[in-house]
Parts: sequence; structure tokens; C-alpha cells
Amino acid sequence: MSQTIYNEIGGRDAVEAVVDDFYDQVLDDEQLLPYFEDTDMSELRAHQVQFISAVTGGPVEYTGEEMRAAHDHLDIAEEDFDTVGRYLQTALEENGVDEEDVEAIMAEVVALKEPVLGR
Repeated sequence: MSQTIYNEIGGRDAVEAVVDDFYDQVLDDEQLLPYFEDTDMSELRAHQVQFISAVTGGPVEYTGEEMRAAHDHLDIAEEDFDTVGRYLQTALEENGVDEEDVEAIMAEVVALKEPVLGR
């Protein structure tokens, strides 16, 4: 089996730690809080673990909604998308993910910007 980013960063436990740290930052940001009103955060965290696991080559296939459909009702501002991305990058770095792997993961996130913003 070839080495994947998922395995390199420590598998499911590492992904869960990143997601926990990521949402701690996101939910501490007053500007972002309105996006998460009436959101089942345990479900959202589970989807994020699944998403990051899938984009890092883990033994998971992302089964959440298509990105545009999942975010369309939120009318996300570009600045807020970018802020969330910075929080994810920080969470990855603070959890010891090496620079090359952070770049690869963030490239996947950046590729979702247009669909998430509804463009």
C-alpha cells in the first residue's frame, strides 16, 4: 500500500484532532458564528472528518452533499470563506502536519471555493 497523506499525518485520530482545533477557532470567531446557527455541530464535525480523510487519501469516501448544495443557503462571503481556510491551515500546522501536506490539503479546499460561494 502506498503512503497517503492520511497515513503520514496519523490517520483518523490526527484528522479528528485537526477538525476539533479547526472548529474551536471557527466558533470563537464572532463574524462566523451566524453561519453555524441551528447547525448540528456533531454532524458537521463528522462530515469534516470524512471530508479531510477523503482528500488525504484515507479509507473514506466523502458522502456529504455536493458542496454547492450544502452551502447555497448560507450566502457565504468570500472573506469568510478565506478566514475559514486560514483556520483550517492553522489547525493543520498546529497539529504537526508538514508543509507539503498542508499545501496539498489546502489546494483541495481552494478548489472548492467557487462551488461553495455559489459561482
